[in-house]
This record gives sequence, structure tokens and C-alpha cells, in this order.
Amino acid sequence: MPASRFWVSGKVQGVFFRASTRQQALRLGLSGSARNLVDGRVEVIAAGDEESLETLSRWLHEGPPAADVVEVVREDWEGPVAPGFRVA
Repeated sequence: MPASRFWVSGKVQGVFFRASTRQQALRLGLSGSARNLVDGRVEVIAAGDEESLETLSRWLHEGPPAADVVEVVREDWEGPVAPGFRVA
């Protein structure tokens, strides 16, 4: 199953970014997690079909209404991904 790690930067903490990402990921049938990083970015790890990952990637470039996304970096992820989608 394909998986990706995303680093999202900009105004992405304190704007319900992780919770909104979880809603989008579950709607798309993706598993993974979203967590705040100490440098102000959000890290998202997601696994599922490639079309859903691409849809999530496009959504991450926009985020929820209060966010101001500056950059999204995506890389392939080879690590484990637990079922469901959690926010850390």
C-alpha cells in the first residue's frame, strides 16, 4: 500500500489543521497520523491508494479556512502506518 509523509508549513498550528486533516483522511479512506512539530510545521503520514493520497496532498495545500499554508513537502514513506487516523 502506498504511503507518504508530508510536512506542512505556514500558519498551520492552532487552526484545527490536524483535526481537519483527520476528517479529510478518514473521508478518503486513508490511515495515518498528524502531529505538530516544535518548529511550527505539521507532519502528516498517510497510507492508502495513490488517488486518495493525491487528493489529500491537494487538500493539504489549502487546509482548513483559518490556515495559511506556505509549503507542502511530500516524500514516500516506508515506515509502519497503524489502521485508522490519529492526531498526536
